[in-house]
This record gives sequence, structure tokens and C-alpha cells, in this order.
Amino acid sequence: MRTISLIAFFSGLIFGIGLIIGGMTNPAKVLAFLDITGDWDPSLMFVMLGAIAVSFFAFRQAARKSTSLLGWPVNLPDTTRIDRKLVMGAVLFGAGWGLAGFCPGPAMVALLFGSAKPWIFVTSMLAGMWLHSRLFGKG
Repeated sequence: MRTISLIAFFSGLIFGIGLIIGGMTNPAKVLAFLDITGDWDPSLMFVMLGAIAVSFFAFRQAARKSTSLLGWPVNLPDTTRIDRKLVMGAVLFGAGWGLAGFCPGPAMVALLFGSAKPWIFVTSMLAGMWLHSRLFGKG
């Protein structure tokens, strides 16, 4: 179990450092990327394209296997249906990203910088998650 915890820690550390280097933890940079009619900053597009490329190949590889490198079962979604829940979740995610300049991963990393904005975002996100579980259950 200790090996798994170390792998998880270092994976998260590398991910967080990548978010910082890529500028994803800077809400001003994110909002400039989203402002396609104003002073648009396309630099985050390259961060996202890199993430998509890595994820694409990783998920294709995972789909071919029944267990992970550590022997755990690979559980990928078995549906490709676009339903109301998916669309509403995407709309809420996009609205939150556009209003705050944060999405969950970068906001968690930005907590370390001492600004109040990521704390407000993460607190609101956790409250929304709690409310959703109360209204709709955990499944």
C-alpha cells in the first residue's frame, strides 16, 4: 500500500507542477484564453493539446487491458451516450471555469499560493458536491 501511496503522491506532484508551469493555476491567464473576442491568449491551447494527446494514448492502452500495471481492475465508462446529465455537467463546469478562471485541479494547486480566490472556489465546489449528493444521491 505504501508503494501505491508514493506513486499517487509523485503523480499528483508532477501533475501540479505541470499545471503551474502551464499557467493553468493563473485565473487571469485562463480568462484571457477564454476571451476569444478580446485580448485572446492562445497559449493554454498547447497545454490542453498536450494533455489530450497523453490522455488519448493512455486511455487507448487502458481499454486494451483488464488490469492496471499495479494489478487493479481497469474500470472505464461503458457508455458513449450524450445525455442531459452530461450536458448539464459540462455547462456548469464551463460556467464555473469562465466565471472564476479555475477548474478543480488547478484550483487545488492554487490553494498553496495564499490567495483567497482559490479557497472561495474550492469551498463553493465542495458545497456544490455536497448539495448534489444530498439532492440526487451518491450514484
